[in-house]
Amino acid sequence: MEPLLLGLDLGTTSCKAAVVTHGGREVAHGRARIPWRRVPTGAEVHPERLFDAAQTAAAEALAAAPDGPVGAVGVASFAETGVLLDARDEPVVPAIAWHDARGAEQAERLAADLGAERFAERTGLPPRPMFSLVKYRWLRDEREEAARGVRWLSVGEWIVHRLGGDERPAELSLASRTGWLDLRTRMWWDEALAWSGAPRGLLGEPAPAATPAGRARDGLARARGAVLAVAGHDHLSAAVGAGATGEGDVLVSWGTANAFVRAVAPLPPERVRAAVAGGVTVGWHAVADRQYLLGATRAGAALQRVLDLLGIGPDGLAELERSALDLPAAAGGIELHGLDDDRVALTGIGDGTSPALVWRAALESTGRGARRILDRMTRVAGPQRRIVMAGGWADGPAAQAVMREHLGPFELPDAVYTGARGAALTAGRAAGLI
Repeated sequence: MEPLLLGLDLGTTSCKAAVVTHGGREVAHGRARIPWRRVPTGAEVHPERLFDAAQTAAAEALAAAPDGPVGAVGVASFAETGVLLDARDEPVVPAIAWHDARGAEQAERLAADLGAERFAERTGLPPRPMFSLVKYRWLRDEREEAARGVRWLSVGEWIVHRLGGDERPAELSLASRTGWLDLRTRMWWDEALAWSGAPRGLLGEPAPAATPAGRARDGLARARGAVLAVAGHDHLSAAVGAGATGEGDVLVSWGTANAFVRAVAPLPPERVRAAVAGGVTVGWHAVADRQYLLGATRAGAALQRVLDLLGIGPDGLAELERSALDLPAAAGGIELHGLDDDRVALTGIGDGTSPALVWRAALESTGRGARRILDRMTRVAGPQRRIVMAGGWADGPAAQAVMREHLGPFELPDAVYTGARGAALTAGRAAGLI
């Protein structure tokens, strides 16, 4: 009996799990919410609660899966957030959400001390509070207990560690989101480590996504003995799961964040710098020897705020989509602003406004934002080859029609949970099963 593959995808809103066959077919699923604690700057969570969510989603999927051994477990996760451990492997501070605003002062110091353009060319990132080295510097400045931290793990690496992984490779696509990685050498940048105050050994050895990280022994009885692997940044794992990893392929992952992931051949430093200047980040992909361009808005979160304003729950979204489908693209002059902000604004509301018209306007604003990001990528790497659309917000007929209008033709993958499917397939490669 061929071993099954288990993939976990820890996204901002929930952890998704998929049990996958060798042929890539999803046969069971599970899901659990991420229990963030709201704080004035954004959100944080105790790392053990992340592991609880991963266990719950995995257990649900495995309970629904057909009989057979589990040969490999892969874990993908959102990036930038880290888990700081002490010498006993215990978390010393909460994990800060990737979108949390704390660290603005530290980001300004980073730009002044290392140089914004120089930092961008070396790391593929702008000097912003989002990235891990700024979060770590803030913790060292503001939280006394952070000085006890001796190891920083990404969320995916933390879950693999808690499942029993005794190897701790720093997966390259997640490492690319820290601000500590030198893209050219694929090694940690000593100057960035020194700036952040990182002690020796804070980070593991950078390694590709399909690197084995030990065998499962804790938390999931049915998966004990399975090969473990960190499957990478959740958006890149979704590209693997959707089959959008060829050079020039673009995955549009429309979840809480609306992410645009384009696979490219490795870029020279001057093009990396130009990409970051244009609002697009660069890093190493979850497939070997390939880089990515990543642009994003928080359009999914903005759309949810619009639904909350309209009083539309999950059961009412399908009807709202059908009603919005036949409305004009101009939406009566209504526009949604603030796709990247914690607050959104609707303007141009006139007589005869309906929930469907507001929804059409929100989708059109999202489509225009998506077109701007793809145009920036084209300026860096030329025209894309194909577009694959995935994510919960892409299910509706109005959403699909608007995106086709703004982006052109796109494909829809047959995967249910693309990120979890990609994590399972990556783990299968790590175990030598694929």
